[in-house]
Amino acid sequence: MNSINQIMETYLVFVDSVRNSNKFWSAKVEGSQLIIEWGRVGYKSQTKVHSLASNQRAIFKYYQLVAEKKAKGYQESQSEMDGSRNVSEIRRAIQLLKIMRPCLAVRNFHEGYIAALNEYLQIVPTPLGMQIDPTRVYRTVEDIDNQKQILNSLLSPSSVAVP
Repeated sequence: MNSINQIMETYLVFVDSVRNSNKFWSAKVEGSQLIIEWGRVGYKSQTKVHSLASNQRAIFKYYQLVAEKKAKGYQESQSEMDGSRNVSEIRRAIQLLKIMRPCLAVRNFHEGYIAALNEYLQIVPTPLGMQIDPTRVYRTVEDIDNQKQILNSLLSPSSVAVP
């Protein structure tokens, strides 16, 4: 019997700010258990534990459920934005803020703004309350500038900060 158990873990988000969707789903294999958590970003989650016959069966079910969620439009993310994030993800989030900033400045919330906001929220999961108003996620350009400053601070000193 193989006593080495493989540990698997993933965190997925689904964001559609126009349709008031800002939810997460996570799965973790611990031994022969598959632990599923889901809910609205920033709110108390629900949990279900699947007890399976072996670590291999738990991993199989894990991959099956992750594939189902991704097919529904969920994207890989992290529960928090921190320095462990991939530099390219942090830079992409900063680029998205740069796309959103001029739209917010003139209060023009067109499809491009909404697409950038949804993608940004997939990279940077953000509690937005129970009713999402995409025109009020960021109220001022200063809010966006503050977000950009926080993201720049996550880039390591060896990475060139994006102005």
